[in-house]
Amino acid sequence: MLQSARTFLGTEVDNSPLVLFRIVFGFLAAAESFGAIATGWVKKTFIIPEFTFTMIGFEWLQPIEDNGMIIYFFVMGVAALCIMLGLFYRASSFVFLSMWTVVYIMQKTHYNNHYYLLVLLSAAMLLLPAHKSKSLDAHFGFTIAKESCARVCHYFFIIQILIVYVYASIHKMNWDWLDARPISIWFQYKSNYWLIGPLLQENWFQYAIAWGGVIYDGTIFFLLLHPKTRKVGFVLSIFFNLFNSFVFQIGIFPYLMIGLTVFFFPPDTIRRVFFKKKVKIYPIRKQLSSVWTYLLAVYFLIQLVLPIRHHLIDGDVGFTEEGHRLSWRMMLRAKSGYINVSIEDKNTGDRERINLKSYLSPDQQAAIAGQPDMIWQFAQRLKKEYKEEGKDVAVYADAKVSLNGHKRKALIDKEVDIANVRWDTFKHSYWILTYDSYD
Repeated sequence: MLQSARTFLGTEVDNSPLVLFRIVFGFLAAAESFGAIATGWVKKTFIIPEFTFTMIGFEWLQPIEDNGMIIYFFVMGVAALCIMLGLFYRASSFVFLSMWTVVYIMQKTHYNNHYYLLVLLSAAMLLLPAHKSKSLDAHFGFTIAKESCARVCHYFFIIQILIVYVYASIHKMNWDWLDARPISIWFQYKSNYWLIGPLLQENWFQYAIAWGGVIYDGTIFFLLLHPKTRKVGFVLSIFFNLFNSFVFQIGIFPYLMIGLTVFFFPPDTIRRVFFKKKVKIYPIRKQLSSVWTYLLAVYFLIQLVLPIRHHLIDGDVGFTEEGHRLSWRMMLRAKSGYINVSIEDKNTGDRERINLKSYLSPDQQAAIAGQPDMIWQFAQRLKKEYKEEGKDVAVYADAKVSLNGHKRKALIDKEVDIANVRWDTFKHSYWILTYDSYD
């Protein structure tokens, strides 16, 4: 069975889907990079804040000072355009992957699943021969032109899409989502939307979106996979993703998901429709190497395990956030709350409340109240700052959060000195509170 799988994945087929996706991917990655500058996202995320909340362990990785991050995103955008054009493809892919991964690690105030997906897809594009056709590299002879690629180049994306969508559907199968609680909270602020604003306020429509999201995420892969339902799946994909783009304004993610559907269509169809050229490429039987077979097996095993790790951690992941990231838990909860942070001089016992406005940007203030890991990082920063002034302090936080409109509850134990506890990545942190019910 393993030998048959290796032969199936290693067989050479028409590379049109991969080539088309390279063009789409490069264009969208450039739009993300230049758009971040044009909309002011770079400024409010990297320039205005005194520091950024990084992934834990990377606190040393901070933005370039002054307007350096604008130049940074501009360079990243140019690299993405080179990917689209297939110019110095490997180098451009490496530059974009490296720079985008740094951006992803450097800030989590505006964490979004598509930032993580973009890291994974960028890594794949670096390794795959997407520049062998319809590229400037092939035109100028910088690479050997080729109209075929191993079938695994297409199936990598197909399997990745399966994981993203199926987990997105499974995670939505909770009472709050099925009761449309997050949806109703989000939609109440969108009543002024052109044409559909009033519709978004209708209770029946909110339920339709909530249940439709579960059904769509759980079935779209299979609709696209089967030839008889592929066109229906493609139309649904366009409608669903454009609706998300218009209502939720989540950047390139919806268009990226539409772009990924190219891998479900027969390669010769993609070539005929988009490249207006008929090149009959017969499948050439080859076998995927043992190295790539095991590397891909390990990669997808990790992808299967990460989204369910929260089941090994006490508490509701929607409330505690432990195990939330890297898990395709897309837009599952609406949280609101407040936080008060105090420091205590261990020598004198004197306490003072920290003015968060003196340290955090408005976006950071809004995010930190519901994010225990950000509260912990902020406590470490305060402890270090006061230590440099010759003071040994304890840091306490009183944070109360409402999950999906439920009654506000304490997020962390306000009697625990957050600056003097360690962060547990793979198990529950005892100072993060858990509840059997939120009502």
